[in-house]
Amino acid sequence: MNLRMTFLCAGIAASAICAGSVRGQDQAADETASRDKTQPTGHVETPDDPYAAVPREDKPTSPAGLFSRDGFVSVQVNVNGSGENIVGDAANEPSIAYDPVVPDRLTIGWRQFDTITNNFRQAGWGYSNDGGRSWTFPGVIEPGIFRSDPVLDYDAEGGFYYNSLTASGYDFWCHVYRSDDGAATWDSGVYAYGGDKQWMTIDRTGGIGHGHIYAAWSPFYSSADGSFTRSTNGGDSYMYPISIPGDPMWGTLAVGPDGELYVGGVDWWAGEPYFAKSTNAQNAAVTPTFGLSGSVNLGGEVTMSAGPNPGGLLGQAWIACDLSDGPTRGNVYMLASVDPSGSDPLDVMFARSTNGGSTWSSPVRVNDVASGWQWFGTMSVAPNGRIDVIWADTRNDPGGYDSELYYAYSLDAGQTWSTNVAVSPSWDPHVGWPQQNKLGDYYDMISDSVGAHVAYAATLNGEQDVYYVRLGDYDCNNNGVGDADDLAAHTSLDCNDNGIPDECDIAAGRSEDENENGIPDECETGCPGDLDGDGDTDQADLGLLLSAYGLNDGGDLDGDGDTDQADLGLLLSDYGCVP
Repeated sequence: MNLRMTFLCAGIAASAICAGSVRGQDQAADETASRDKTQPTGHVETPDDPYAAVPREDKPTSPAGLFSRDGFVSVQVNVNGSGENIVGDAANEPSIAYDPVVPDRLTIGWRQFDTITNNFRQAGWGYSNDGGRSWTFPGVIEPGIFRSDPVLDYDAEGGFYYNSLTASGYDFWCHVYRSDDGAATWDSGVYAYGGDKQWMTIDRTGGIGHGHIYAAWSPFYSSADGSFTRSTNGGDSYMYPISIPGDPMWGTLAVGPDGELYVGGVDWWAGEPYFAKSTNAQNAAVTPTFGLSGSVNLGGEVTMSAGPNPGGLLGQAWIACDLSDGPTRGNVYMLASVDPSGSDPLDVMFARSTNGGSTWSSPVRVNDVASGWQWFGTMSVAPNGRIDVIWADTRNDPGGYDSELYYAYSLDAGQTWSTNVAVSPSWDPHVGWPQQNKLGDYYDMISDSVGAHVAYAATLNGEQDVYYVRLGDYDCNNNGVGDADDLAAHTSLDCNDNGIPDECDIAAGRSEDENENGIPDECETGCPGDLDGDGDTDQADLGLLLSAYGLNDGGDLDGDGDTDQADLGLLLSDYGCVP
């Protein structure tokens, strides 16, 4: 479906005076924005139902979703305190962030509908302290306040940020909330201007823009004239917005290795994927300018209101940068689900630039079938340069819309792609609608050197819920080696046999380490040497200890050719014990 034909266009003049609060003090926005543009209608995040309190404790429950597909496990995120599904609510449009300092800490935000009989939504969120294996859903950030379009990100020090939209009529604005305790709680938020379908990214490059927060949104529905803002003080305040060439909308942002900023999206006027680049947004002393911009050929147009998602986008435009230390460092990538020519309704398409956006490659199709709806295409780039892509795919339901989450990756800068793999069971996107006929507008993911964290919405329970799935092994210590490989090589130990390296249990607070020796306290109680009770600390005890710690393949720790009491002493010493 042609994007420009999707909408009925109407001229809407709007103005607003917005007020917000800066952390620790009130901030009034005294700017009055007036606009008179030809604006798209049909995709508008307006509060069209009043708030109706529906206490979660009063709602029925059912077993929470835990769904496996060929070794990939999807864990339901929006569960109650007992880990059960809340019947009759809905959650969609998930966005995810993780703590690079303690990688087992994750948070996901979403649009929370307390009941599907009411279209009022709020800023829901959940957090995990065990790498996504289980989740806590405390509720919403501001109960009773209309909020939509959640976008989460993180800084290099492990702080979490939650950008959330609210609206009055056709005036849209945002607040950004911060958490410094692993998303267990959030502050009162900071007014950040904003508008419909905003996105946010944070500079983690270590350059002059390190810690800067950038946000961009659709220029059509906003509390200000511009569509781009920046914070240079860690989110304490945001500059008055400026415009971006091409008015890109429905897209994302990315920071390159030298602090350069890219904004990707859709050029409403041309209906094509579009990008803009700023090299000076990282300089806090100047007003950002975008010196390079233009269309990117992805072999089709981003579209909405069709097929599996009749009331929403079929996906947004993703832009990402390669921050690896290899030959692909600095590459810029764009990806989107687009409507190509011909009978194939939608494909996930990719293009790359190897010269900072000056020129772009021909588009490459990521999905390895030329049929069905490949919608909600989502991309992230790992620190080692691997490109990961996920999407919802109807290929196994010809003529229908039942979808599965699919995954593919590229190890050669997007020239070729792996065989597509289904990582979730099938689900029907046309059930569980909360008085709007869509499953939201996007998914989200974060890649690391070993795998990727994925947040997606699906109806695996027969309702709209948010799920987390890990692609690849976990890497809880962020050393670029999968946890299973760390444990197999004995570079990490697992004294409590939970499959997670001990140092990660300690870092995430799951285990105590009062003497700060890197050993969980529960593993060194008594520090026994005579494990078999025969009155001697000897080779038999060493064998028992090696077996307890999964070290059966080698006991000659001092390299003298014998597995003996000296080796037992070394191992016990490593665990703070003396035989």
